[in-house]
Amino acid sequence: MEENVGDTDRIVRIVLGAVAGLLSLGTLADVLPSSLALPEIASPILGVLAIALLGTAFTSKCGLYSALGLNTKE
Repeated sequence: MEENVGDTDRIVRIVLGAVAGLLSLGTLADVLPSSLALPEIASPILGVLAIALLGTAFTSKCGLYSALGLNTKE
């Protein structure tokens, strides 16, 4: 599979992946403020989302983009 994730797309994925990862760990450790409190089921879901976003950002390859014929790499 060839690279299909552009620079701006990569930056957005890294930021969103980091936020999702921190929310996942915060939920798991029960250290989030009450305004950000999430149900426990959100922790593994956010963790998987974080791994997917960071993985596609660092490899610049997205399987969904390939399946849909999308390419944000210039």
